Amino acid sequence: MTKTLRAALLAVLWIAFAVPNAGASSRIKDLANIEGVRQNQLIGYGLVVGLNGTGDTLNNIPFTKQSLQAMLERLGVNVRGQTLRTGNVAAVMVTANLPAFGTQGTRIDVTVSALGDSKSLQGGVLLVTPLLGADGNVYAVSQGSVAIGGFQAEGEAAKIVRGVPTVGRIANGATIEREIDFNLNKQRQLRIALRNPDFTTAKRIATAINDYIGVPTAEPLDPATIGLTIPANYRGNVVSLLTDIEQLRVEPDQPARIVIDERSGIIVMGRDVRVSTVAVAQGNLTVTITESPQVSQPGPFSRGQTRVVPRTRIGVQEDGKKLAVVQNGVSLQQLVDGLNALGIGPRDLIAILQAIKADGAIQADIEVM
Repeated sequence: MTKTLRAALLAVLWIAFAVPNAGASSRIKDLANIEGVRQNQLIGYGLVVGLNGTGDTLNNIPFTKQSLQAMLERLGVNVRGQTLRTGNVAAVMVTANLPAFGTQGTRIDVTVSALGDSKSLQGGVLLVTPLLGADGNVYAVSQGSVAIGGFQAEGEAAKIVRGVPTVGRIANGATIEREIDFNLNKQRQLRIALRNPDFTTAKRIATAINDYIGVPTAEPLDPATIGLTIPANYRGNVVSLLTDIEQLRVEPDQPARIVIDERSGIIVMGRDVRVSTVAVAQGNLTVTITESPQVSQPGPFSRGQTRVVPRTRIGVQEDGKKLAVVQNGVSLQQLVDGLNALGIGPRDLIAILQAIKADGAIQADIEVM
């Protein structure tokens, strides 16, 4: 290989790896969800027992007392009319997520949250609790020892609480008892839902799918939905089709937007933010008050008294900055550099961005959280 050819090859490789792409492409798998492939929320009401005196106060929490009585009666113990003073029981809400295509016998995690005035669920055991879906059917049954991430300790005059001891988790604490009937392979049509709706992104995804399949099977229905007709050669094998589709790479598009969180001073600007030519100046007014009291001492053998005489010094300083010109149609990096040249902090930058938007010189939506 000649030196000239070697130098040309190195130049091509340097350009390929050193020069970044204008846009970053993402997999369809990371941009959209498939209709029907989703989780479902489950909820249940149960009792946690075995607490070391940190449970609900039965006289103050009537539903805990009623639940305890009903459970004991189902086990053949009659406590109606009796005084119950145990502090080792707590009423809890149990929540879980039923995964897509979860099968019978599969175990899932559950979260246990105190419902009454229990101080801690540490060391407790959740009794058998049915978990219901939105349709009222039981889809899982939960039971097990509760593990919490916080603790509480107290004495006569002091108390310390670390984390949230009234919320715990049971790993693999529920068993799926009912499956959701959804046969993906028998579907003739599917819908792809974009996580960030956008007309351009939806069109690009449909084009990428059609180019890969070779026939027009995908069509954007709206900014958030793409209709997909299963091709004949993929009938009965939809999983294979979705596996191929979700790996296709598409460059997503997004509107120019500036997101501002005034509570924390966080500012996030999209890459397509543009401004017209504007001049920006920012100044701070600083008022300084210094107290320097002095002691007034009377002369020797005089009848005067020692007194403290106040001395106050007030200074006013206005830190004015020169006008900074932001040119028309600058990029995001140039806009950031121009605003940083003013030497201002995030709080003042928020006010400047809002003022530029009020002037109509910024081509972006400002969303205040």
